Amino acid sequence: MLNIILFGPPGAGKGTQSEKIINKYNLTHIATGDLFRKHLGEGTELGKLAQKYMDEGNLVPDQVVIGMVDEKLKEGANSNGFIFDGFPRTVPQAQALETLLEEKGESINGMIALDVPEEELKKRIKERGKTSGRADDQDENKIENRIKVYLDETLPVANYFDQKDKFVKINGVGSIDEIFNNICDQVDRLK
Repeated sequence: MLNIILFGPPGAGKGTQSEKIINKYNLTHIATGDLFRKHLGEGTELGKLAQKYMDEGNLVPDQVVIGMVDEKLKEGANSNGFIFDGFPRTVPQAQALETLLEEKGESINGMIALDVPEEELKKRIKERGKTSGRADDQDENKIENRIKVYLDETLPVANYFDQKDKFVKINGVGSIDEIFNNICDQVDRLK
């Protein structure tokens, strides 16, 4: 199985590139945002638990997120592997993901990080906001805060996988196909 984490700040192009990677390598996509919407929409036990925390204005605890990911891993047990998008966001989530995969005789092959300068990120997010309908993609303060949260809270996950020699940085500036080809070069090395 091929298990990769697509990593990068908001606006780096993860959504665009993950679709192309999924199609080429026939991977199952695991995006925590999608998992939240599914569980909340279906009113599952995990969804109700997540909703309780969100209603209180709190972050959903790692155990709940991990439970959703574990369920998705079980559903995709016969796939060629997984691409994790927007997960893990913290080092404890990364450790929990590794434990889940080890229990299934699997591991993370690598983390591929899209590297994009901050000014380019802001430009892309604002451009996306024109078509996405997301108000937070048009608000300069919210954009800056999302990038700051990524740098403060999520970047340590990259360091975690770098220490395990499972981290690759890709230049996230260029044409979509050019970036995709660079990603594929790295994915092929991870297999």
